[in-house]
Amino acid sequence: MNGFQGAHFAPLLRFGCRAAAFLGGWAIPRQNLCAFVAFCWKLLRDFWQFERRKINRRGQPITYAAQIHAADAVPTGPRAKGALVLTAKRRGAETVIADLRQEGSLKALFPRVRGDALDAVFLNTAGGLTGGDQMQFDVTASAGAHITLSSQAAERGYRAHPGQIAQSKVALNVGSGGRIDWIPQETILFESAALDRQMHVHLAADATALIVEPVIFGRPAMGEDVRNLRFTDQWRIWRDNKLVFADALRLIGDAKTHLQRRAIAGNAGAMATIVLAGPQAQKLDLPETCGASLIADDLLLVRLLAEDGFALRRILIPVVEALSCAPIPRVWRL
Repeated sequence: MNGFQGAHFAPLLRFGCRAAAFLGGWAIPRQNLCAFVAFCWKLLRDFWQFERRKINRRGQPITYAAQIHAADAVPTGPRAKGALVLTAKRRGAETVIADLRQEGSLKALFPRVRGDALDAVFLNTAGGLTGGDQMQFDVTASAGAHITLSSQAAERGYRAHPGQIAQSKVALNVGSGGRIDWIPQETILFESAALDRQMHVHLAADATALIVEPVIFGRPAMGEDVRNLRFTDQWRIWRDNKLVFADALRLIGDAKTHLQRRAIAGNAGAMATIVLAGPQAQKLDLPETCGASLIADDLLLVRLLAEDGFALRRILIPVVEALSCAPIPRVWRL
């Protein structure tokens, strides 16, 4: 009986026999007695099969061993994933939320309205980005709507294991007469960080988008040098489904040495890229470490370089306020 002991169900067997004999002494129809006996037999059979499987599980040996080599084992920690989907619409003189979905470690807060724009502040509850993390933004401003987005604090790119890369994807969609101001605070990249970013913007014919992305390479005041870095940043802007702007940044290897070259950053430790796509593009008075290019009548590109994050803010905030039709988000001044 495959190691199964009859004593396991002997009491049940005796009980079934006695019950059948007891009921047999009464004037019970034959079909009822037969049904009871069949029920007892099914109960005993199921109990026996259950006990047999339990014994097999206890006594069955391991027949296969995974081939794991310590040299090939790569430590992996928990990975953060987040998604934020926000759609805004025009209602009277204000812009209000039409749809909102937030997942994982990406959350959105909505401070009190300062004007006709919808202020949204997003935060990454994971505290930063490391290899394997994935963040995705999908923001839509319907016809006539105006959204201003910023981050609660500076994003941080931390050390990543080789081959593990964090990803951040942003998709902005602006309808006719709408506007999106994407003004997150700085992204601070630490030693051995690995981050791939993508920015895709789709504009209607008369839509406007202001995109600001400041980046800081380590913190000199803390004695930090970024000697090993993998950072890529791709921007694409379409107007009426026609590609009007494409930009790509690829910084891999010894970031400090690369940034010291005059043709790249002239020893700057912080930079910012600003794009204004809309009829408000205009000429600006900029410091010597900044450059602007009016690519088209409705497309302005600005690049800023600074020694560190503090110096970058002193230059960046006046430029953003000049290009935006509203004061810079309050989180920038906290």
